[in-house]
Amino acid sequence: MATDVDRQVGDALARLSLEQKIGQLFVTHVYGADAEHPSPEEAAHNWRVYGCETGADVVRRYYLGGVVYVGWAGNLATPAQVAALSNGLQRAAVGAGGVPLAVATAQEHGAVAQLAAPFTELPAGLALGASGSGTNAEHAATLSGRELRAVGVNQVYGPDVDVAVDPRGVVAGVQSYGSDPGLVARIGAGQVRGFHAAGVVATARHFPGRGGHAAADCTRAEWEGVDAVPFRAVVEAGVDAVMSGHVVVRALDGNGAPATLSPPILTRLLRDEVGFDGVVITDSLALQGVRATYADEQVPVLALLAGADQLLMPPDLDVAYRSVLDAVRAGGLTEERIDRSVERILRMKYARGIAERVHVDEAGVDTVVGTQQHRDAALHISDRTVTVVRDDGDVPMNPAWQAVLVVGCGTDAAEILSEALAEHCGWTCAVDAGASPGPEETKVAVARAKHHDVVVVLTGHAVDGAAPARRRLVSALLATRTPVLVVASDPYDVAHHPDAPTCLVTYSDSRTSMRSLVRVLVGEVEPRGTLPVAVPIGTGDDAGADGRASVA
Repeated sequence: MATDVDRQVGDALARLSLEQKIGQLFVTHVYGADAEHPSPEEAAHNWRVYGCETGADVVRRYYLGGVVYVGWAGNLATPAQVAALSNGLQRAAVGAGGVPLAVATAQEHGAVAQLAAPFTELPAGLALGASGSGTNAEHAATLSGRELRAVGVNQVYGPDVDVAVDPRGVVAGVQSYGSDPGLVARIGAGQVRGFHAAGVVATARHFPGRGGHAAADCTRAEWEGVDAVPFRAVVEAGVDAVMSGHVVVRALDGNGAPATLSPPILTRLLRDEVGFDGVVITDSLALQGVRATYADEQVPVLALLAGADQLLMPPDLDVAYRSVLDAVRAGGLTEERIDRSVERILRMKYARGIAERVHVDEAGVDTVVGTQQHRDAALHISDRTVTVVRDDGDVPMNPAWQAVLVVGCGTDAAEILSEALAEHCGWTCAVDAGASPGPEETKVAVARAKHHDVVVVLTGHAVDGAAPARRRLVSALLATRTPVLVVASDPYDVAHHPDAPTCLVTYSDSRTSMRSLVRVLVGEVEPRGTLPVAVPIGTGDDAGADGRASVA
């Protein structure tokens, strides 16, 4: 029996011309904070890239199926501005073909958050993995989704269910949920449920996995036992879309094609074996992974032949659009094949309520985005992520320690943490030692450490080139005999401080993470986080795994 969604999809598909249907396949960025009135510089960018002046013109000219918001295109200033931009672009889309846009962004929080404050800061990636809770992940996604939906963003490029297969975190980094496939599956499925509860399209990435490598050397059995596990879980959870990666996995495609251009991977594996019948969207077609071997006019057609439905950010939209149109007219692609993809795209839009709620209330944005209720909920989730890797009896801190020195290395959070600690301690001071502390920065930090009860060293993301300098700074501080607590925002940075007797991981240096850290340090909250990745202790060929730093 046909459902309302079936009828809506059928009616919409029947109204579209071939040109309009091909437009539905494309998702790209446009320049400007306003759909119809970009700045002169933004208008110049649109002219240069698309041959028209405004974002709305781009939508109308190519009958776009989706737009992706990115900071570098000038799309994101304030919540009210983003809401107005969304409404303006949607008016252009509905006027051009009657089909609303999928308005997307990558809002994973942590290191990848296109929409910054006043949007609520939430734990992401390895932080959610550290909590171990699918429920926490679901709540975080629901909160994020509500704020996205309030400003007209109806699709998110997440969850990232790549398993962190690199033991040093160089590739997947803090965006992954962890190195245990079952953990990644649990957190990823929770995120899908949370986004759906907020009326937002969830997009799992990057199929077939392998943590974002350009090429992966694994067996089919290894892929089944690791990478396939979270993808099967999110498909079971009803994920709307799956983003392909440009990774080459010869065990899955002996011809060595990147997954985005591989029928064995996108059709036989993802659709036939994993059982996914939703929308397959490519990763950005401007990336070298699909351009190294094939010309820009070939890539969109090959991606569709492989099984993709949405084509993300081609380097030249006009070339890409016309290559698909020409392929249909020449018989290389059939209109029936285009219809199958458009039907999936329309079903996603109608089933997730995008067509029912096309426009948003610009005046009501502040009642949703960054509310105290959301910030309190985010802190509650964040409290469950702080991880104590090693403890020399310093967590929680001795209440007699009233003079606290905070030293920042490669992070801007030292001042934030110092201010937050000042609410509990008598005297706090922040020192910025820089990402790669030199002798002078180390000398200053050591001199100040001697006049404080405890030193908290904040390290940013693990950077191999700066690791020796940071290690020397920590060693010099330890030599003062003042208690030193090393706090890493990247768990892999713990490997560079094997001599530090007390190490914690926050997975982020956001204000929310620093508040949770303070609550742990002063004993208000018990640290519950568990490392979601195995961190090798040491930095050379003799690096081993400390059992206290490895649970995944």
